[in-house]
Amino acid sequence: MPGARAVLAAALGLGVAALLSFGAAAQTWPAGPVKLVVPFTPGGTTDTLARLLAHRLQETWNQPVVVEYKPGASTVIGADFVAKSAADGRTIGLVNSSFTVNPSLRKSLPYDTARDFRGITQVASVQTVLVARTGAPFNDMKEMLAYARANPGKLTYGNSAIGSPSHLLIETLKKREKLDFLTVSFKGGAQVSTELLGQRIDMATEPLAAVLAYLTDGRVKLIAPLGDARLRRFPQVAPLSDSVAGLSATAMLGLVAPARTPDAVVAKVHADVAAILASEDMQRRLNDLGMEAVGSPPEVFDTFLRQEAERWRKVVPELGIVLE
Repeated sequence: MPGARAVLAAALGLGVAALLSFGAAAQTWPAGPVKLVVPFTPGGTTDTLARLLAHRLQETWNQPVVVEYKPGASTVIGADFVAKSAADGRTIGLVNSSFTVNPSLRKSLPYDTARDFRGITQVASVQTVLVARTGAPFNDMKEMLAYARANPGKLTYGNSAIGSPSHLLIETLKKREKLDFLTVSFKGGAQVSTELLGQRIDMATEPLAAVLAYLTDGRVKLIAPLGDARLRRFPQVAPLSDSVAGLSATAMLGLVAPARTPDAVVAKVHADVAAILASEDMQRRLNDLGMEAVGSPPEVFDTFLRQEAERWRKVVPELGIVLE
């Protein structure tokens, strides 16, 4: 069928032309500064990761990589800035798990999470933990559950981010196990730590890096990792899922770009970030921050984002938590 062969040849020709075009774009990009948008205020482990990554990418690209802070509304302001930026690869957003929770948690968003972004790579998974004050009358997850059941209304749980995976996990735990304890929300992790160290709240969920120094010197107690696995630093402590089957949450940090960013640019950013993450030095630095390097391909990260959004779409309505 000559006609079919002609169509196929034309299609292949277009494909080769597109690949050449994409290759040319990747070779010339970036021809100027790149913004790495962080949806938080400066300070903390996420900012440390962002600055580490920006420094390494600046060395790789021989162009300035500027960390720009757009905090507020549980990452919504920063994500909106990225969504409305030019799709030329010169604006990249650093997102955390709130990015996938917000569509279910908020009545409205100024962007469409599914349509206005494309994933570049998951940079890291973030280890989060349930910790308790030193005077708490329990030392592990099973003891905490037993105490909470026997003493309804007596425990207080401090949370620094309403709607974060760790917060939603604890609220799911309360609902599933029919536990009665008070959730107290604070404006940030530093305030949570202050209240915990002052023995004014009983327990809290925080990134491992935020409480590692307190765990090391014995000022707080590790009750359980919130992921499925034990921690390398504290292998003797069983994760939450060992006590409550099927209940776990791992936070993530990843890079996204505006939806129409060219394939070649996305592929180049992923390849360069993955190479940085593969270095022993970067992996060591991430481990020091309580994170594990990932570096997933764009299509894998896109799938992950969709799956996480669907997961929270099922969970959040059951908990009755809504943010304006």
